[in-house]
Amino acid sequence: MAIWRTPDGMQVEAVVVDDKPLLRVSRRVEGITFFRGYVASVDELQQHGVDLAELKEHPAA
Repeated sequence: MAIWRTPDGMQVEAVVVDDKPLLRVSRRVEGITFFRGYVASVDELQQHGVDLAELKEHPAA
């Protein structure tokens, strides 16, 4: 699946949890990824400080 990142380290991944599609929000700080939470829609990303205008797609590892 795809991963989107912002220049300040926010990371959003499309995942499936218990058969429900969600977006996993994390933040990368000095090479370490910290889990922030799951959201059900793009509209909820702002609650975690994600600026949609800054998101860029990166290939999944």
